[in-house]
Amino acid sequence: MEVFPQAIAPVLLLKPARFEDPRGYFSEQYSRRALEAHGLALDFMQDNVSLSVEAGTVRGLHFQAPPSAQTKLVSVLTGAIVDVVVDIRNGSPAYGLHVAAELSAENGLQMLVPRGFAHGFCTLRPNTRVLYKVDGYYDRQRDFGLRWNDPALGIDWPVPDKDAKLSDKDRTQPLLSALPMYFSYVAGG
Repeated sequence: MEVFPQAIAPVLLLKPARFEDPRGYFSEQYSRRALEAHGLALDFMQDNVSLSVEAGTVRGLHFQAPPSAQTKLVSVLTGAIVDVVVDIRNGSPAYGLHVAAELSAENGLQMLVPRGFAHGFCTLRPNTRVLYKVDGYYDRQRDFGLRWNDPALGIDWPVPDKDAKLSDKDRTQPLLSALPMYFSYVAGG
């Protein structure tokens, strides 16, 4: 497994090894041992899969607040997405900044989204399936979000606002300036 630190720590891009032959490839999509070898001790307890039928579907920006915060490991099973992670840790030098990467079934990249970050994506192809491994169970009372197209975030989404396919919930999430402080930044931790 290759690990690529991103501009905002501790966000990481991961690339599991693929073993190819004329039939296709085999890959360990998730290996606790491989993550631990890179100093990542995560206890994933639930897998979630989303299917987005249309290209230009935006999901996010989502997070769960403490004590139900989650770390997510995001990968694409079919199709492709622009995956976005926004730092929402109060006091962080990167507060309100984001990291974005294209994840696809072909490139096999995964995004590790730590607690204290909002996460979302836009599908680039029809019938895109995304797998999220999470280290905490879903908690409806602590399920929150951030407006996907907040100008303060400066995210260059691959779809114009008017063409994005969104849920009503995602369309009305608060702007960063109105977001309560759910997370605190701890230097070096």
